[in-house]
Amino acid sequence: MENPVSEIPRVIRLLTQSTPATQRATVEQYFTPSASFTHPFCRTGSFEGSRWLIWCIYRWYKIMSPRIDLEIDGIAFDEKKLTLYVNIRQIFRIWIIPFYKAPVSLVTVLKLVHYPPLSPEPSYSTSVNPNGSQSGSLASSSKTPLFFIQSQNDLYQVNEFFKFFSAFGVLSGFLLLFQFVATAFCILGAGLFWPVSWVEQNVIGGNSQKSIGEAARG
Repeated sequence: MENPVSEIPRVIRLLTQSTPATQRATVEQYFTPSASFTHPFCRTGSFEGSRWLIWCIYRWYKIMSPRIDLEIDGIAFDEKKLTLYVNIRQIFRIWIIPFYKAPVSLVTVLKLVHYPPLSPEPSYSTSVNPNGSQSGSLASSSKTPLFFIQSQNDLYQVNEFFKFFSAFGVLSGFLLLFQFVATAFCILGAGLFWPVSWVEQNVIGGNSQKSIGEAARG
């Protein structure tokens, strides 16, 4: 990718909504050979050739849910740390289970690596054609440095993760109730243990490294 922010929506749609050949070509074009993938359900680790596991994961994902409705709500790029954050909404369906669907939101964190024009990786030069085939030349012929995905980490809130298992939202409803009860306990704890806050404010001084024992000794 020359411009990760503008190109990543197309890459995500190719990975999730394209034919098998195009899907595989996309993985090989945009992921490094040692790229890793982390998800609440699975992970690959990082080693030479781990990119093939990522393709298998995306292939199974598409087999389970041939039709993926997906929207990208926001993209942020930390250029200093070469990290791309993508906020995604999707509806995941399993074709073999009637009436099943999981409308979930997640944040995908993509760690990128930046290769100069004279990259020794010939596979990075491939491009995806509409028919799913690959074409292109060696990366050393490119005059523009490119970004490639070194790792993908899909982050879900607990309530979003539960939607994959929840029939008609039952588990999600229980989790929502639990979260409100936990908030009530936070309010109760903050009230009952107000002396701790007083000591922190008046003796220790906020987020100081000084411990309560040190503060008592002066």
